[in-house]
Amino acid sequence: MKNLEPIPSNLIPEQMLSLDPFSQWLGIEIIDVEKGRCKVGMTIRKEMLNSMNKAHGGISYSLADTAFGFSANTHGKYAVSIETSINHIEALEEGDYITAEATVDITKTKVGFNIVEVKRGDDIVALFKGVVYRTSKDWEK
Repeated sequence: MKNLEPIPSNLIPEQMLSLDPFSQWLGIEIIDVEKGRCKVGMTIRKEMLNSMNKAHGGISYSLADTAFGFSANTHGKYAVSIETSINHIEALEEGDYITAEATVDITKTKVGFNIVEVKRGDDIVALFKGVVYRTSKDWEK
């Protein structure tokens, strides 16, 4: 049996991204990571637009969900979302560079609560809330 060692919390999002073809397709890049926090970014591409020539709401949702998941997993345990929601505040266009940062991380036993701000520059364009369940399984090398 292998003796696997835990992954440092700041490296977990990199491992998660390497195993996530959807986030790779979105072009998500990790900007900053620390335990309980993660900031990611991406550029809106033409194939992400809806019939009104604006970014599909699922794009900003997906970016926020990725920041949420990466942040929640920095505690070292596999964490899965059990409830999420988003409020879209501003429409996004092709070429916009947006970031999502998990700004609040509250852990209560195995349940965690996160808020993610999605921004274009300094302007908040969406607010995301997520609830996560932390399993007993460790992230390992």
